[in-house]
Amino acid sequence: MTTMFKTAVAAGALMALSGTAWATELRLSHQWSNNDIRHKVAQIVVDEVAAADVGLDIKIFGSESLFKAREQYQPLSRGQLDMAVLPLSYAGGQQPSYNLTLMPGLVKNHDHATRLSNSPFMEAIEEKMAEDDVMVLVHGYLAGGFVGKDKCITKPEDVAGLQTRAAGKAFEQMLAGAGASIASMSSSEIYNAMQTGVLSAANTSSSSFVSYRIYEQVACYTPPGDYALWFMYQPLLMNKSTFEGLTPEQQQALTDAAAKAEAYYVEEAKKEDSDSVQAFKDAGVEIAQMSEADFEAWRAVAAETSYKDFIASVPDGQELLDMALAVE
Repeated sequence: MTTMFKTAVAAGALMALSGTAWATELRLSHQWSNNDIRHKVAQIVVDEVAAADVGLDIKIFGSESLFKAREQYQPLSRGQLDMAVLPLSYAGGQQPSYNLTLMPGLVKNHDHATRLSNSPFMEAIEEKMAEDDVMVLVHGYLAGGFVGKDKCITKPEDVAGLQTRAAGKAFEQMLAGAGASIASMSSSEIYNAMQTGVLSAANTSSSSFVSYRIYEQVACYTPPGDYALWFMYQPLLMNKSTFEGLTPEQQQALTDAAAKAEAYYVEEAKKEDSDSVQAFKDAGVEIAQMSEADFEAWRAVAAETSYKDFIASVPDGQELLDMALAVE
């Protein structure tokens, strides 16, 4: 149990003795706006726990108002923050195994992502989290695709010679292995880079493609469908000691709320992909689909680049990779 939590419990006990109503308050941090799917997932947990009336209040601090996006994991692990929604790969510096949660070709589609979240692979990742006093409340993956300024991108040969933006180091390694030139930038910079001719192709999430209006600058969009390369694990995490310090009723309320939020997350993630297709279609952009053969061709390139680097840099990397690839 964290010192902060013990202090809160002691204060609550004193208030109870004096006849004052009191509830434990938890702080939840994330980097997005209130309109974002990840905020809505957090809000479901907040609302469901409040409705359970177990003396537990959760306050959301969005838009990096409490901690910067990439600085949330450490305070979470130290008990200075109670809960956070974040891409787990952001903490790859602390736990290199987390880089597998943003690795090309490990997740084929949303249904596969759900199976991965309930697999021995994810159990192994959660064991790594437990070492840092962190646990998962809500599993969730978001998908992404490719855009091409002048042509469709479905297979490795399509990026050869193109100036390309990728989402994450592992994707940059794979694309470079396929012959692309890499331009590193945030997703918010893709629009201007396309407009000025700096970029010919880009890879990011479905939601970013729409929110940054990339459909205004491209000829073709390859969305995530039956096969996609880009899946990023973005769970709602909690400090483990804080959770264990709650009453059984509060723990159950959180667990029940998390189950409802996770079901919503899966369905809305699929909807974000279909909504992105509609946005690109409405803008007159050609829609391409990645085939199983295309997916396997990309995975072969990843095996010689991204996977190889991960295995070389993480002590149990081969074992973790094998566990992930074993999930059908």
